[in-house]
Amino acid sequence: MGRLLELEQRSLAARSDRMQHLVTKASATGAHGLSYDAGWLASQPRASGGAQLHCLAEALYFEARGETLKGQFAVAEVIMNRVDSPRFPSTVCAVVKQGTGRKHACQFSYTCDGQPEQIHEPAAWDRVSKVAQAVLSGAPRALTKGATFYHTTAVRPSWSRAFTRTAEIGEHLFYRAAVRVSSN
Repeated sequence: MGRLLELEQRSLAARSDRMQHLVTKASATGAHGLSYDAGWLASQPRASGGAQLHCLAEALYFEARGETLKGQFAVAEVIMNRVDSPRFPSTVCAVVKQGTGRKHACQFSYTCDGQPEQIHEPAAWDRVSKVAQAVLSGAPRALTKGATFYHTTAVRPSWSRAFTRTAEIGEHLFYRAAVRVSSN
């Protein structure tokens, strides 16, 4: 009987250690195992996918490749928040290309700057592709508090005064449309 009790106590201790490890890991990496650090990103498999992945990665490459990982996820959040909004097109590619070809109508400046979209930094492309893959796979969108607009801190567009600022991450400021309350 003593031996059985000893085995049970060891088993419970091992399970307790395992549970503690799982809880610690979950709190350190957040939901879905996501962590905004280079080690986490390096551990992710090479991104693969179709047009939507390519469009999101391209937008991140040209709009945020110099940002921190958190900044890249924040820009991706804006694009995905637009996809989910009835005010914008319903696919990543349509959101990214919205207004392209019309003077001063581009939603993302790189699509109408007259320069060809050429990838010259393969390591940066690999990083933003992994970010795009994570976001398209359901990574949490909690950084920008629902933002559907952003700009760099180097500019102050007139439209920014009409929206509610939700976050400042790296070199970008994030906004969402102000909620209008109707009075009856």
